[in-house]
Amino acid sequence: MSLRSRQPSEPASPEPEESALPLRGQRKQRTRDALIDAALQLMNEGRSFNSLGLREITRVAGVVPTSFYRHFRDTNELGLVLVEESGLTLRRMLREARRAGAPVKDMIRRSVQVYKAFVLTNRLHFLFVAGERSGGSPVIRGAIRNEVEQFIAEMTQDLRHLQIFPNLSPESLQMICGLVVNTMLNAATDILDLPPGDAELARAQEDNFVKQLRVIFFGAQLWREDAEKGEP
Repeated sequence: MSLRSRQPSEPASPEPEESALPLRGQRKQRTRDALIDAALQLMNEGRSFNSLGLREITRVAGVVPTSFYRHFRDTNELGLVLVEESGLTLRRMLREARRAGAPVKDMIRRSVQVYKAFVLTNRLHFLFVAGERSGGSPVIRGAIRNEVEQFIAEMTQDLRHLQIFPNLSPESLQMICGLVVNTMLNAATDILDLPPGDAELARAQEDNFVKQLRVIFFGAQLWREDAEKGEP
């Protein structure tokens, strides 16, 4: 998710008293969004999430520090929201790409294209995830691990439902999906570092990404359950 665009607030109607509650809800949501956007803006300036303070987040958001606690217990909770927002939307989009009824080869290409577009559209979120995945707060790292596990579980369920690799055990299929998900996460920084406007390089990057995933799927086709036991 990129920085949200703000809409000017509508003037309150003086007649129905019930209108005050929705307007208060709208103002509360705008403040919450402003705090999230402020954290993203600060990270876009090269700051790590772990270094952000409550007062500077509220200063950039244009609200008083006490407003922060009406929305989040602490900065870690704000970080958890950032992880959750990105994960939920991306999982839904990739699930739709997998369930489009296309052959596996086309499904891989389509999933890569959906993922690339999402990463580029939500650049700040992915910079945050990339930075916090291997460092920073243990709470945020744990949330990112949970999101990765959700990705793997949902992909495993979808491939089982689509009868892809029907001979693999649930454990082996989950292992394959783990390789796919981690390959995709590792590719995010390469996608973000791609020079804008270089269509040829973007196409080469996409082709290479697709080939990596096809190698994983090709290996899955050849995988034998007894190989795990070291049997010939």
